[in-house]
Amino acid sequence: MRHGSIPGAHGRVRPLTLLGDPVLHARCAEVTDFGPELSRLVEDLFATMYAADGVGLAANQVGESLRVFVYDCPDDEDVRHLGHVVNPRLVAVDGVTLRGPEGCLSLPGLEAGTERHDHAVVEGFTAQGDPVTIHGTGFFARCLQHETDHLEGRVYADHVTGRRKRKLMRQVAKSSWHR
Repeated sequence: MRHGSIPGAHGRVRPLTLLGDPVLHARCAEVTDFGPELSRLVEDLFATMYAADGVGLAANQVGESLRVFVYDCPDDEDVRHLGHVVNPRLVAVDGVTLRGPEGCLSLPGLEAGTERHDHAVVEGFTAQGDPVTIHGTGFFARCLQHETDHLEGRVYADHVTGRRKRKLMRQVAKSSWHR
């Protein structure tokens, strides 16, 4: 039996920001107001992420240039991690660097082998202003690095190089959503 509401149940699904939109390539602003508007944004992010079948979503992916992201992501042992972070800072990445398939809701239908560390630690706050520290391993560590990158104005394609980058950019150019 669940206690409390399901994240996103009271949110609205917003249009996704796609690769090429300037908001995806600029560092997001720190959140200074931890009021009801921030809580609504978090709910909207969850609703949008679930509607798009994602495992993470940053605020700039719905056009809001604020340092907030949500996640509902398994690690490599299939343990579910569910939450959000406001003003996150990636304070540690270590362990083995692995190249694995990575996709993004802002590059729908595409993925590329992207190198990420298999352990990450993010510090930040909840929407209520309480401090939070999140440790991620495996796929969840990849998610934490991916979403933090968004808030710095980077997408996973920025990490891809050489042949993989050329292939990905050809796929972007051919995609139905590319402008």
